Amino acid sequence: MSGEKQEPGLWKRTTLVARGTTGQFDQGARWFLIVLATVAIAVPILNQAVPASSPLHLSAFGITLLGKYMCYGMLALAVDLIWGYCGILSLGHAAFFSLGGYAMGMYLMRQIGRRGVYGDPILPDFMVFLNYKALPWFWHGFNHFALAAVMVVVASALLAWVFGWFAFRSRVTGVYFSIITQALTYALMLAFFRNDMGFGGNNGFTDFKDILGFDLHSDLTHVVLLVATTIALAASYLACRAIVESRAGRVVLAIRDAESRARFLGYPVETFKLWLFVFSGIIAGIAGALYVPQIGIINPSEFAPINSIEVVIWVAVGGRGTLYGAIVGAILVNYAKTYFTGAFPEIWLYALGALFVLVTLFLPRGIIGLVQSRGREK
Repeated sequence: MSGEKQEPGLWKRTTLVARGTTGQFDQGARWFLIVLATVAIAVPILNQAVPASSPLHLSAFGITLLGKYMCYGMLALAVDLIWGYCGILSLGHAAFFSLGGYAMGMYLMRQIGRRGVYGDPILPDFMVFLNYKALPWFWHGFNHFALAAVMVVVASALLAWVFGWFAFRSRVTGVYFSIITQALTYALMLAFFRNDMGFGGNNGFTDFKDILGFDLHSDLTHVVLLVATTIALAASYLACRAIVESRAGRVVLAIRDAESRARFLGYPVETFKLWLFVFSGIIAGIAGALYVPQIGIINPSEFAPINSIEVVIWVAVGGRGTLYGAIVGAILVNYAKTYFTGAFPEIWLYALGALFVLVTLFLPRGIIGLVQSRGREK
């Protein structure tokens, strides 16, 4: 009886929180989607139609930089979904990002070199250098883009499901969960550094030539990849928002705010956490897959725990629990990183740490939270 009396109150409170969280940034969300649409339309024009001599021309370097920021935005979105809305602080999402990148990298590596009798490329260059006699079994089929695309999702989802199942079933929460996710990505980094793993060791994969038959060194190919990344970012954002605004999303918010009470009311807390964690991992994996052909390299350093910590900083700066705020934070921080690592490389890490401390102390809701509060005051 006590559960029946308490449930309406908890449900009403989480419903109001959900409406407040999503409803307050309706206008901001519309502007965010408009900006993405503008980028998808303007970039091809500025690169292909505007002459290279014009100051309005967007160079290949600029396109690559924008594409990288968009991929990082997807990664930040994935972290914000579980941290901002379910209270799961993951310090290991670089693992899913990197697995997606390696899956795409395997396809790109198999497009390099002389073709065999059946149209398959011979051993990748690094395998020849490491004296491999035959293609490892898990490389077979990666000459097909469709299999690589499926494996981007499957690899990320499987790792998230296995890890999440054991962690959530054991009711590991809080800082303990953060520590073991960091240990996970560190262990994977060490494993992928090994030459006998079959993933290129410390050099990883690079020197890609083409994707789906198109030259990866062509500006037009990079424009198409950027547009595809922009579409994927918009779709991921809309999917995350649909989850947050759904009935299941309100349960997720209840778990974040009162996990024990939600469990007492009969909700399968571990199940909700698991499927949200898996979905977040898939988004991160897709981001990694889009990142690799645009940047042109993937190696074990992408697994480094510091990368996952930086993602948390992006989310905190942009605005935890706002979805598009996390994306804005990722773009702003990485733009600053691009500038300061060139102008003041010796102080960038100190500046990043100071930024996180200042945001935590003075902007607990991030930049978007500050804009929202200013808007309500007016």
